[in-house]
Amino acid sequence: MTIIALLIAAGGAIVVQNLIMAEISSGASTPIVAMALNALVGVSLLLALLAFRTGAAGFGELSAAVGWRNLVPGLLGTFFVFASLVGYQRLGAGTTISVLVASQLIGGLIADAIRTDGARLSAPTLIGAAMLGVGTLLVARG
Repeated sequence: MTIIALLIAAGGAIVVQNLIMAEISSGASTPIVAMALNALVGVSLLLALLAFRTGAAGFGELSAAVGWRNLVPGLLGTFFVFASLVGYQRLGAGTTISVLVASQLIGGLIADAIRTDGARLSAPTLIGAAMLGVGTLLVARG
């Protein structure tokens, strides 16, 4: 499977995930119920895979990796899932995805510009980003 195919599959999977989580949330008192189920399944799967691949040594490595800075990605990922879920419930899938993708592109271009001293900010890249921004506005207003 190529990386592009992997990314396409992940994009489709996140839509299905969020639709199911929005449905779970609609029957619960808070979106946190759906998020907790999501996290529980994810953590269980990852711990099982870690045990399968590395045995007890993997859990020692996991313990050694715990530190405030290494926990930040989990906080950011949880925030992303929460925002996505609320967006799906209140704005719909299309608008939520459009805004998320556009904001990720802007953040990614800024990160690339910082890492490469602007070397990746070519005219076609900026035109493509502007087109995505216009498309996002059209989807959000549609």
